[in-house]
Amino acid sequence: MPIRILVVDDHSVVRQGIITLLEDEDDMLIVGEATDGDEVMESVKELRPDVILLDLTMPRMSGIDVIKQIVPAFPNVRILVFSMHNNSDYILAAVKSGAAGYLQKDTSREEILKAVRSVFKGELYYPPSTSSIIIRSLIKHVTAVPEPYQGLEQNPGASIWKALTPREQQILQCLTEGLSSKEIGEHFDISSNTVANQRASIMKKANVRNTAELISLALKEPRKR
Repeated sequence: MPIRILVVDDHSVVRQGIITLLEDEDDMLIVGEATDGDEVMESVKELRPDVILLDLTMPRMSGIDVIKQIVPAFPNVRILVFSMHNNSDYILAAVKSGAAGYLQKDTSREEILKAVRSVFKGELYYPPSTSSIIIRSLIKHVTAVPEPYQGLEQNPGASIWKALTPREQQILQCLTEGLSSKEIGEHFDISSNTVANQRASIMKKANVRNTAELISLALKEPRKR
């Protein structure tokens, strides 16, 4: 079955450009397009896409607000941000809201295809330029962990590292270094799905909602080797 894709952007030229890039791929199917955030929810309900290529700057409802609505309502839909913005505020907001990936609009066709296929498989996709911004911002604001997530649910004073198995510690260390699920899997000779399951287990133990909060919590108390 092809990857079902919904393209969301308020500029028709951009939407058509994305569609032109993707429509000839045998494993991809453009199921629809939306011009603003208000249309997205109905489009998702009707078209059931696997991946949404989403602009952030749109009339009436921002892309960030769209992500916040879609992620809890349709957890199996993967959102790949496709934006002109390349600053930490936009990128971190997208990550914290639940976006599976973040691309800039000058990204090459090959990387767009790679990103769509990666997020469809359940991986996160943040290219080096984006992941470095995320890591630098997290390090800079390492003490700014949201209050509900400052510790473990069962023992707020405990270290996240001590609550993890040795393999989970290794995977968390890789996440703080900016490695993708695919790169972690290749490093430990395990599948990306296994990495995703391990990451989910770590996030549950840490009582955080997303990878950005997990990394921030981990950086607050560096691993003791």
